[in-house]
Amino acid sequence: MNLADEIKRLHDLHQSGALSDAEFAQAKAKLLAMDAAEAAPFQSNRANSSIANNDDLNQLNHFRRSKNDQWLGGICGGLGRSTGLESWIWRLIFVLFSFYFGVGVVLYILAWIFVPEEE
Repeated sequence: MNLADEIKRLHDLHQSGALSDAEFAQAKAKLLAMDAAEAAPFQSNRANSSIANNDDLNQLNHFRRSKNDQWLGGICGGLGRSTGLESWIWRLIFVLFSFYFGVGVVLYILAWIFVPEEE
């Protein structure tokens, strides 16, 4: 049962005389306090997820192809610098995706075209 249904039920009890004015006000305040306490974790999770999304977007905006750590286009070196994962691991991932799924080469070429080189 949601909050509106509970308050309606309390209002009906109050109208029928089963609850006094003080009891109705106390029960309504208790329901509203419980609802606020239940909603608080969800609101903080939304705030945390929006902060995490902003951090992810900020990190993505700073992603650049590497000039120093490159074999072909510097994509794996740039990914290594951005994520903290070694660039050889990224190279291995691209090779595996190329052999098994056929998309590794396409992703690498697209990243080579669209990701700017570091200054």
